[in-house]
Amino acid sequence: MKVVALVSGGKDSCFAMMRCIDYGHEIVALANLMPMDDSVDELDSYMYQTVGHQIIVSYAECMGLPLFRRRIRGTSRDQRLNYAITPGDEVEDLFILLNEVKQQIPSITAVSSGAIASDYQRLRVESVCSRLGLVSLAYLWKQDQTFLLTEMNARIVLDKYDVVLHSADSIAPVGIIHPLAFHPEYKNENSSRSSSNDNVVSNGLHKVHEVEGDFVLPDIVKCQSSDLPSDAEKKLELCISNMGGELFSLGCWIQNPSRTSKGLQDDLASVLRRIELQLSENGFDWSNVLYVHLYISNMEGFALANEVYVKFITEKKCHLGVPSRSTIELPLLEVGLGSGYVEVLVAKEQSKRVLHVQSISSWAPSCIGPYSQATLFKEVLYMAGQLGLDPPTMMLSPGGATAELEQALINCEAVANCFNSFISSSTILFVIYCSSCLTSTERVEIQHKMAHYIQQEASNVHQTRRMPNPIFLYILAPDLPKGASVEIKPVLYVPENAEDEVQIRESRPASKISKQLNDSALQVYAISGKICTVLVSVTNDFVKKSCSETDVKSGNWHRSERNLQTMATFCVVFLNKILSENDFSWGDLINLRFYYTTNLFGSADTLDKIFTEAFAELSLVNNCIKIGETPRYNLVPVLGSGRSASMDDIITCELFASKL
Repeated sequence: MKVVALVSGGKDSCFAMMRCIDYGHEIVALANLMPMDDSVDELDSYMYQTVGHQIIVSYAECMGLPLFRRRIRGTSRDQRLNYAITPGDEVEDLFILLNEVKQQIPSITAVSSGAIASDYQRLRVESVCSRLGLVSLAYLWKQDQTFLLTEMNARIVLDKYDVVLHSADSIAPVGIIHPLAFHPEYKNENSSRSSSNDNVVSNGLHKVHEVEGDFVLPDIVKCQSSDLPSDAEKKLELCISNMGGELFSLGCWIQNPSRTSKGLQDDLASVLRRIELQLSENGFDWSNVLYVHLYISNMEGFALANEVYVKFITEKKCHLGVPSRSTIELPLLEVGLGSGYVEVLVAKEQSKRVLHVQSISSWAPSCIGPYSQATLFKEVLYMAGQLGLDPPTMMLSPGGATAELEQALINCEAVANCFNSFISSSTILFVIYCSSCLTSTERVEIQHKMAHYIQQEASNVHQTRRMPNPIFLYILAPDLPKGASVEIKPVLYVPENAEDEVQIRESRPASKISKQLNDSALQVYAISGKICTVLVSVTNDFVKKSCSETDVKSGNWHRSERNLQTMATFCVVFLNKILSENDFSWGDLINLRFYYTTNLFGSADTLDKIFTEAFAELSLVNNCIKIGETPRYNLVPVLGSGRSASMDDIITCELFASKL
């Protein structure tokens, strides 16, 4: 990409340019914001460093590049972490400056900055870049500062300077070096480069451009419902989990028995509009949404899906931060569910903490768009699906599926560390989405790599408490974003007080019905009085035990409604028992998914009817469920699912309950 580099006169912005060049980008211009008064060294600014602004002209001279400068007229008016367009704010000076650069050099597509640790600065640079359609490059973000210092060499020599007392504090006085005379000192190994720069400089390409102009309130074009396809003649199904607690989930899809579609954009717009309407009817909006599961029928339409998505979910609508998201392709049309299927996790209380880094860096993959890396709410961290992307290049890691998996886990660890946690010791649930392009051997290698990585990392982390083993759920999907082989979606438990004692509940069901289930087919992660996550695998062994020998041998057991009723009843009763044993109830339910393989069950309608009847029967014999108040669930069609990478379950039940 062609890059304009923000330079302040400090070492970090200069070194960030070097990193840009290392990753194949081209610096074509410099941009700088400076005080109104040349004699002023440091402004009382939340956003900008101005000490050393006098030497910026030498940057342009050394590099033979045009320099765009603007004097800072605004002040720090909007001091909240997440910036909103504010007339008279100093951030608008940056917008005016970069807008002029873009006008003068239309080929520029990215902006480099030296941000290392300040979310305040990073978010404002990202905000301006987003408004201008530019990519933010912050290759020093979250890097170890001691390491960075050892990496920097080269220099501009100060020939003459004054030391100006900035703060006469009796304990910690602060002084500023005010440069008076200086010159660049070229490296011997770069002597040929400097001579070639002389020609560039003599041609005047390092010309300094003074950028004037005032703030103009932008015209904001809001998406109207008329801009999107109509919902006429569509049967939309909406699933809402229990709304009695702080959290609830919404699932929406198009009931389409004809198994045809007018297109992904059309279907997805209808689904998102229906969810938006339901949120509004209950006094909520998109700012209450913590997480979005986006299921689409064809990954080739991913870009089109995003076009629709950003018309509903935007940073302006989500003042605390946009929700995290995972996206996979599923065989939706094959089971009559339209082209778009969306699940959202909603919090009644707006107290979420969102991590949304849009800058490309060496830290973790950027999220350029209306979804975030992770969202923390009530001690549970919901992490966006992570691909095996190399952060600075945003390309899939070479080396095959296991290399992608390892990089995805490293990316997850980087995100978890921002919340003072580790995926090896804090993860409740790992969902591992595997692409159908993988061979059976590659799937097994992924499972082994996953287990080895977690075990190895756990040994490196000092744990102050004993934590349960995480639950592993493998899902076989037709395709993943960017053609990836694997995508990881972790859910972590992050206690507010790391010193609090965590009471772990060991679930050991001993009822007669549990004898139909192998021990390996049940996974439970429960923390007393807080969370309970359950994974139940209905396997071929269960089929052999519960269905007639004739049906099993014929291979048509799944065509018998009686057999399906037995399976559904088992799932519902068993899940009820696990909840009860861990002192949870259906009123604590946040989400319940039944993953089913499309090669066995051709229609979602049939399964929906059978599970609804199973819950109704449970309510008649057990007062744990009120009659007529069936717990809501989502039926998710997949190519395969299970607790291992073989993904050969008949049905996999995933339940999450919370008292937080």
